[in-house]
Amino acid sequence: MLKSELLEILANGESSGVEFKRDDIRPEQLAREIVALANFQGGQIILGVEDDGTVTGIQRTDLEEWVMNVIDHNVHPQILPFYEEIKLEVGKLVAVLTLPQGISKPYVVRNKGEERIYIRIGSTSRLATREQQMRLFELGGMLHTELMPVARTDRNSLDTARLDNYFRDIIKDPEVPQTTEEWENRLLGMGFLAESGGKVYCSIAGLLLFGKHPRRYLKQAGLRLFAFTGKDKEYQALLDTSLDAPLVGRWDVTDAGKSLIDQGLIERFVEQATPFISQEAATIDQGFRREKSWLYPPAAVREVVVNALAHRDWTRSVDIEIGIYSDRLEVISPGALQNSMTIQKMIAGQRSPRNTIIMEVLRDYGYVDFRGMGIRTKVIPLMRNLNHAEPIFEATEDYLKTTLPRKV
Repeated sequence: MLKSELLEILANGESSGVEFKRDDIRPEQLAREIVALANFQGGQIILGVEDDGTVTGIQRTDLEEWVMNVIDHNVHPQILPFYEEIKLEVGKLVAVLTLPQGISKPYVVRNKGEERIYIRIGSTSRLATREQQMRLFELGGMLHTELMPVARTDRNSLDTARLDNYFRDIIKDPEVPQTTEEWENRLLGMGFLAESGGKVYCSIAGLLLFGKHPRRYLKQAGLRLFAFTGKDKEYQALLDTSLDAPLVGRWDVTDAGKSLIDQGLIERFVEQATPFISQEAATIDQGFRREKSWLYPPAAVREVVVNALAHRDWTRSVDIEIGIYSDRLEVISPGALQNSMTIQKMIAGQRSPRNTIIMEVLRDYGYVDFRGMGIRTKVIPLMRNLNHAEPIFEATEDYLKTTLPRKV
């Protein structure tokens, strides 16, 4: 880091990614700041500076060794900062610890036999709430949310006809369960049911995939769909609806192919959205039909929505929102990108599923590309070919937003 860069940081003060500390703090205090930044988006701890930005300089002669010992004994799992010392004034050195965003969340402070999880909120480091801890465990791949039980549900909350269709016709299981006990054991084994406190409930995955009314028990299930005449949300919407259905449809499978018997959530979305992502000609053709043209590639729209359903963070109790505007279509999927995934990696085709059970079942039905590279192989080329535009991706700690510009 250049001296000028450090002076600018000091002038701007503490923030969500910058912390000032004297070097005579206790080991657990330094560990808390390291953990909070690693659990957030990384950042810098500048030692030898007062909270108000006044430079007092470092006093320890063995500061780098002391810092590494703190990390070794008080931070778990271990994370290594980039350490450097910078001279600001005669006789005044400061140490800068630059921390990457952690990829093994949650990081904890170990002290006196206890482990505590801290997160960064504004310019302060605070103990994580239960919900925040769940998100950190999920981001680190240590919590499989889709396997969690859903309150007030049981096996009767699942659509038996869809389950039978899945086992018998989709995956062609040679031993389809027959008795109540066989069904319960099989569904528990596949993660569609979950056991807790001696009772059996639907898992989040089971309810979402095969539930009769998923939204009745899990308010973030389903989709929220809007359509507007202008470029912004308006009081009067052309369409404002919440769709509630199991993710998968029920299919008749024969040697001639598959035909839909009962729609799932994805088919219901396509049906509702089609009038707003397509146009019909004003005149009819020789076959007495009106030619339909698409404002967005239908396969690209479907892929983006399926991805949102497959990869969203189910610890967040907000809807997936799909907004259709006069110049674009937006899909907002709750939750940060999973694990160490980035937009660049996603575009390049890297795969890192958050909800593996949901993903595998959608793949069994053919809703998901077997290679898991739909963004790279479908969405981007289709948008380039039909709309002559690139899809736009925006990732935050709260959501992934995908924007498809409308065909001009």
